[in-house]
Amino acid sequence: MFVLDPRLEQDTIDFGSFPLCRLLLLNDSSYPWFILVPQRDGLQEIYQLSELDRQLFWGESNQLSLWMAQYYNFDKLNIAALGNIVSQLHLHHVGRRVGDPAWPNPVWGHRPAIPYLAKDIEKLHRVIKEEFSNRHNGEM
Repeated sequence: MFVLDPRLEQDTIDFGSFPLCRLLLLNDSSYPWFILVPQRDGLQEIYQLSELDRQLFWGESNQLSLWMAQYYNFDKLNIAALGNIVSQLHLHHVGRRVGDPAWPNPVWGHRPAIPYLAKDIEKLHRVIKEEFSNRHNGEM
C-alpha cells in the first residue's frame, strides 16, 4: 500500500491523483510549486519505475508542466527529482520569475514558507480539478 512520506504530507496540500502520481502543492505561496509522487511503494529513483510507469510519470509531468506554463506565465520552469532529505521518489515543478524572492538562486531554504490562504487553495483546487478531470475520465 502506498504511503506518502510524512514530511511531504506535512509541507504540502493534496490536490488529488493522476493515474500514477499524487499531485501535491507545496504550501508556500512565494512560488507556483507542485510535486508529483508516484503512488508505488519503496521507490527512491526514477529508474526504479517500470517501463509503463516511467512513461506515465513523464506524461503526467508534461501535462502538469504545460498547464503550469499557461496558468502562471513564469519565465522558467525548474523540474527536479531531489531526494537528499525526503528519499521517497517525488518530482518538483517550480515556476520561477525574474525577480522572485530567490531569483536566480535555488528556492530551497531561501526564506520561510508563506502559507496559502484558504480562499486561494480553494480557487486553485477548482481550477486544477476542472483542467485535469476531463483528461483522466473524471479523476482528480
